[in-house]
Amino acid sequence: MDIVIFLLIGATAGWIAGRIMEGGGFGLIGNMIVGVVGGFLGKYLAGKLDIGIEGGIFTLLVTSVVGAVILLFVVGIIKNLVKK
Repeated sequence: MDIVIFLLIGATAGWIAGRIMEGGGFGLIGNMIVGVVGGFLGKYLAGKLDIGIEGGIFTLLVTSVVGAVILLFVVGIIKNLVKK
């Protein structure tokens, strides 16, 4: 059951991040990937900044969304650099 919740949080976080970054989402699998990677990135950055992120599903979702937004921002910069 934990993996289902993990994937649902990832999909939701990826979708929210796609909306925030004006990408509109990446489909179910793409949203899951962006959200899951964003979750790892968010947790890593929170640890480096000494921010405690222990909590429930909402805390995990917020951390994943923040990480996914950062991930999409970096990917957008790289895409723009490659185009030039």
